[in-house]
Amino acid sequence: MKKEIYVAFVSEKLKSSFNSLKEGKFEDKNLYTQIDGSIGELKKNPNSGIKIPKHLWPKDYIHKYGITNLWKYNLLNSWRLIYTIETNEIRIISIILEWFSHKDYERKFKY
Repeated sequence: MKKEIYVAFVSEKLKSSFNSLKEGKFEDKNLYTQIDGSIGELKKNPNSGIKIPKHLWPKDYIHKYGITNLWKYNLLNSWRLIYTIETNEIRIISIILEWFSHKDYERKFKY
């Protein structure tokens, strides 16, 4: 049996932030379109991002979300979408944790 693949946001607040991008300035609308496109890709292949090595995971992700894996999906203009994958016998869920500019990404991951 083939597993069903889903994409979800880690919180309603994050989902609302994503939806509000659609109504924003040009840059926000562009970011919405990119994230929406990445969601489509993750629905086809949850592993389409780049796996982040465990020693680079921000500690707050581990404490707040209890993650066991962490992935990034590169968007245009150096934006990054951060997600984790949860799976069971019947489904795979990519859970979007956040997105940010490359500068904020470097700060968060201490590059």
